[in-house]
This record gives sequence, structure tokens and C-alpha cells, in this order.
Amino acid sequence: MRRLLPLLLLLAAAASSPAPAAEARAAFACAQGEPATSLAFCNRSAPLHARARDLVSRLTRSEKVRLVVSNAAGVPRLGVAGYEWWSEALHGVSDTGQGVTFGGAFPGATAFPQVLGTAAALNASLWERIGQAVSDEARAMYNGGQAGLTFWSPNVNIFRDPRWGRGQETPGEDPTISSRYAVAYVRGLQQQQSSSSSTSNRGLKVAACCKHFTAYDLDQWGGTDRYHFNAIVSPQDLEDTFNVPFRACVTAGNVAAVMCSYNQVNGVPTCADEAFLKGTIRGEWGLDGYIVSDCDSVDVFFNDQHYTRTAEDAAAAALRAGLDLDCGKFLSLYTEPAVAERKLTDADVDAAVTNTVTVQLRLGLFDGDPATGPYGHLGPKDVCTPAHQQLALEAALQGIVLLKNDDDKHGGLPLRAAAHRTVAVVGPHADATVAMIGNYAGKACKYTTPLQGVAGYVEQAVHAAGCADVACAGAEQPVAAAVDAARRADATVVVAGLDQKVEAEGLDRSSLLLPGRQAELISAVAKASKGPVIVVLMSGGPIDIAFAQNDPRIAAILWAGYPGQAGGQAIADILFGHHNPGGKLPVTWYPEDYLQKVPMTNMAMRANPASGYPGRTYRFYTGPTVYPFAHGLSYTRFTHTLAHAPAELTVRLAAAPTSSSLLDTPHSGAAVRVADARCEGLTVPVHVDVRNVGGRDGAHTVLVYHSAAAAAAAEGGAPARQLVAFEKVHVAAGGVARVDVAVDVCEGMSVADRDGVRRIPVGEHRFVIGEITHTVTLGVEELGV
Repeated sequence: MRRLLPLLLLLAAAASSPAPAAEARAAFACAQGEPATSLAFCNRSAPLHARARDLVSRLTRSEKVRLVVSNAAGVPRLGVAGYEWWSEALHGVSDTGQGVTFGGAFPGATAFPQVLGTAAALNASLWERIGQAVSDEARAMYNGGQAGLTFWSPNVNIFRDPRWGRGQETPGEDPTISSRYAVAYVRGLQQQQSSSSSTSNRGLKVAACCKHFTAYDLDQWGGTDRYHFNAIVSPQDLEDTFNVPFRACVTAGNVAAVMCSYNQVNGVPTCADEAFLKGTIRGEWGLDGYIVSDCDSVDVFFNDQHYTRTAEDAAAAALRAGLDLDCGKFLSLYTEPAVAERKLTDADVDAAVTNTVTVQLRLGLFDGDPATGPYGHLGPKDVCTPAHQQLALEAALQGIVLLKNDDDKHGGLPLRAAAHRTVAVVGPHADATVAMIGNYAGKACKYTTPLQGVAGYVEQAVHAAGCADVACAGAEQPVAAAVDAARRADATVVVAGLDQKVEAEGLDRSSLLLPGRQAELISAVAKASKGPVIVVLMSGGPIDIAFAQNDPRIAAILWAGYPGQAGGQAIADILFGHHNPGGKLPVTWYPEDYLQKVPMTNMAMRANPASGYPGRTYRFYTGPTVYPFAHGLSYTRFTHTLAHAPAELTVRLAAAPTSSSLLDTPHSGAAVRVADARCEGLTVPVHVDVRNVGGRDGAHTVLVYHSAAAAAAAEGGAPARQLVAFEKVHVAAGGVARVDVAVDVCEGMSVADRDGVRRIPVGEHRFVIGEITHTVTLGVEELGV
């Protein structure tokens, strides 16, 4: 990943000065006056698939194979330009991919918080709004010739292991949160035009891509890397954990693309797995778009994994499996020889090119002058707008999690500017800029550092880093200066944590502890400070911060994730009570000794008591935690009252039951296959009244957990509990708000059996919502089978 350099653009100047004009992008194809305008693929009134087939029918084999790679060549004789498919927009337009360049009229783009931090907001409408803002900036940069329109985002892999360096890019460990994030962000990015009921005929603002399918969550750990890792995954774990967000991406989000991963799953590279690509993604889920490899994945499964004997066999395996586009050049080199050797057919190549061209058509690339299209008006004035930068601040505020807040004699949060006039801001991230945006980021419009944020509230903000960098290693660290600053201040804020030198793509962690002498710095400052000590943590992955949680001299702890360009302002707004925190941890924070029990290469989600394997994530792990999943405090307090939920519900069968429709064993009781149930409209309505019984207005997320019957959990490995619904609501102090959710029975109350078949257990199911427990009994129509 490229190093990112600070970019300081003054918001006031950007708002008041006219933005430089960007050069208009030339038409990709079908421009007026070109010879191809009379051909069928340029006919804008024709169905898109028909237009795509017409274009493909006019191409030679050599021309086709140059279109199945990310740096696709043009077809000059037909007026079709070359196209770079690889652009990134994980949490803002990024120049990590080859398709985006910053400079000139587009020196930067809005840098929203890293995904894990935004996920902590548990606010699907926020996620969609961020996607919309990013798509505005992406289209503007495309119009100016500095971006593509195919963005390989979001990353929706499950954050299974706390060491994973890329966990920061994901929405966390929970399949429900990851699924809703995926759908919301994809909808925000793509903004599909709804003029047609056919997905393939709906126009796209930009094309999103859900990655990396599937069971990819190890980069470099213990001598194993992602290029050589064979993930052994049970059908049960694939069905109820790893594949869940991808299914939502395709079926609910109508995403335009899915990316397969480097690793093998059960001995087969995912980019050569026909059962996955053609069977699951395109067949079962109905993807109407393209499937792309992670960069050089085809090359990897040939040269590194030695999956095929020859390069031509590798090209054939990928395209026959259903891969449409190679991020890299491998397919451009070996596809044509594979066809000549009859390992592959022209029809296989045609199918791939047709899928990619159809997406380009949905983006308007074959509609002539882009300035005349629905997004042709977007330009430099639509990038780094005040509204987008305000949204970046709002996202950071909503995602910050208050982990600890003591009300003892040392005080706690919020700080008061009148009482805390001099504040020491110390720690390796005290004056952070680039570190605040995490990986897969672009160049920010501007930065507000934690030091700058605090300085805006107090008479004097005293800075002493305490560590030369995040590694904070060696005897020469300036700890003493930070201790001295804390001793003289009315309050001390220690901004500590991780960065991309500790956790990143290609770099998994070996420890959950703070690097180097950071813990020593925090404890020394806490011992010396005459006022309250607040610890602010920036990180993607969880940290074992138990020493600070248990230290009575540390009044409060905040987790800020990587909070984006406005992170410093957001931190200060929460420290001084301008904003009431409401974020919830999207991952479990484990103690350091958890790592000794769990090899990163063990993909099993469920615990194995016989071997001492403790399981993973809140759904299956029952051991001690530093902070549990969904932990997060507020400056006020909320209570829940169940206003309405049914006590009984009947599951109707879609057809006459067969012997396999109902499973009836002495251990698990009866269960209905989801495939045999009438799922449409089958929901449990749950209405909850949320009351703010504290003295401050605040936002609160209602979390609805489901537990299946105990027999189903014991026999079938059902999760101990599973988040099935959540909604965020703002409640004024002393007020009450009604939250209505509908739990999908087939999706939320079913259990994947060991064969990966989803079944709905008959009998009692429990819902837990805060302090409320409600039981719903499920019956089945015509149960006597």
C-alpha cells in the first residue's frame, strides 16, 4: 500500500474560492460522429444484455482476451477506449488502486472513518449517506479523468480473529451487522436507477464490489501467508458466518461485482471454484454483474499454490469456474493459448466479457459524451464539500465508543472547560494526521488532530508525545516529558494505540497488547497527574487494555478506531460533552492469553471443549473478555420496555412436506428446512419503548438478540446468541421513543446444521433486548408428518 502524505486544504478557502476546472473526460464509446454510433451496441434504447452481446459478437478472440484483465485494452476500430477497472473507495475515494490519481483539480477527497469505526455507529442510514457522498466524489473525479467507475469496495469479510491486520477494513465480527453495512454502503455507492424492474437494466452511479469471497481473514501469521493458506471450513461455518454478508450484498444490495480471494477453501482456490462462483454467487444468489479476482490471484494459484500443471490450465480453470475479470495480466497472456489447446471455449470467454461489458453499459460508458449523462454535472466543486466534511465528523462522533467512565473522586467524562483550563495531550497519536485514516485511504481534504481538537476547548493544550512513534520501543523514549506535562495540567488526555506499521494488509499482529512502552507511559502519566486521566485509543483491531480498565487513577477510556480526517475534533467534542457517545464495539476485545488457545489458521467458529479450543466471536466464545461485543457507555442511561411482540407464530410450509422437510431427532426436536417454509412476510414484529432516564440527550442502539431452543444449540451448534436486528434512535433526556423492528424468521431464527442446511427449530425461541427477555413459540402447519 502506498504511503499517504498529509494534505492540508483550508475548508474556508475551498468554500469561498472557485475550484479549478477539471478537463472533461472524453467519451468511452459511442460518441457522436464515430462510426460505431450506428451499431446495435450504441443503441441506448435496446436492452443492455442485447447491447453487450452485440459488442462481444464483433470482437476477435485477441480483442476479447485483452478485455478480461483489469487494465483492459481499447478496441480502436469500434471506438472503444481502454479502461482501468481497479479503483478503491472503502471509506472515501482512495488512490490505492490504479484507477485513481490525486492532483490538479482533485488534490484530495473526504476521508471518512475507517470502516470498523463507522460500523460501531450501528446506523445503517449513516452508512448509506457515506456511500452517497463517496459516489458523488467518485463520479466527479471520473468526469475529470482522475478515477474509474468500478470501485472494489466494500470489504465485508468477517473479522474472525483479533490479530487480523485487515480487520480494520471490515464491519466487524457479526454477520448481521456486516450484512446490513454491506447493503447500505453498496446502495449508497451505486444509487441504482429504478426505471426498470430488471437489475441488469438499471443504471449505476458507480459499481461497487463486495470482497473477498470467502473465508479470507489471514494475511501473514506464524509462517503462513494468504497466498498459500488453505482454509479448512465446515459447511456450517460457511453458511452461518463467512458467506452471510456476501449473500446480502448480492440478494439485497444488488451489488455489481464480487471479488474472490487469494486463499484456498477446502483445497480449491476460491477464484477457481466453480461451485462457489457459478454455483453459489451467480446461480443460487443470482449475481447480475461480474466476478473479479483479487489482484494476481490466478497467477498465485498457478505459481504459488501449484493448483494446475500449466498456465493455460490455470486460465481455463478460472474462466470455466465463472471468473470474469483478472486483476492482473495473467489471463491476457494465457487465455488465447488455452482456447487454442481446447482447454477453454470461445463461449467461456464470451460469457466473461459479456458480464463486464454489461456493467460498463449500466454505468453509461457506451452512451457517448459523459457530460450529457445524469452525473455529468459533478466536478471539483463536489469533492471535499462542507457537507461531506461535516458528514465525516458526524460519522466519527457516532462511531467512537466510551469503554470506561468512572464517577469517583478523580472525576470522569465529560471534562469541563471551566475546571480543566490546562489539558496535557500526550501519547504517540496526540498530534496524529495520516494515522487517523487507516488503510485503503486517499488524501484527506484536511486534518483536525486530537491536539487541535482539545485546544479548541481550553485555555492551554500542552503537547508532549511521550513516545517517538507508535512502536514506542527503547530506553530513549520521552516518557518523562509527558509525565511532567501531566503533573502540571488540570486533566490529561493520552492518545495511544496502533497504526499501519502494527496492523495492515500483509501484517497480522502477534500480540493484543499496546506496542512497546505505551502501557508504561499511560501508567506513569496516571500516577503523576493531578487531574483526571483519559485514555483515547486509535486502532483497528482490539487491544488488551485491562491494566487501564482496572487502574482507578484512569477515569475514562475511549476507542476511536481510525476516526478519519475529523477524528481530532470528534474526540474533543466527546471529551468535553458537546456530543454524547453512543458507539458500540463491533468486535470482542479478548485478553492476551486468548491467542495461546487459538491458532489463527484454525477456521472453526464453534468451541471444542475436548481440545480446549474456546471458539470465536461473541456468538460462540464463552471465556473472559476485556470488553464484550457491543459494549459501549453513554453519558446518560436508557431503559427498555416491550410494547408488543407475539407469543406464538406458525410457520407455513411451501408445499406438501417430505421426509426431509422436518428433522425430528430425540436430541434436537423438530425443525423445518428454510427451503420448505413460506418465508415471504414471515416476521416477528417487535416494538420496544426506549426511555432516557438520565439527564442528557443521547442516541441509543436497540439490539435484538435471538437464542434458539436449548436442544437445537446442543445438538446443532446453534450460536449461544445471535444479533438479529438493531436500530439507532435519538432520545431526549426524560423522553421515550418507540422502536419497531421485524425479525425475519427464516433468516434470523433459523440454524445452520452441520451440512450447512438452514432449519427453523420448532418450539420456544428467546429474544433478549437489554434487560428484556421475551419468548416466542414457533409452531408448524401440518406438523404431523
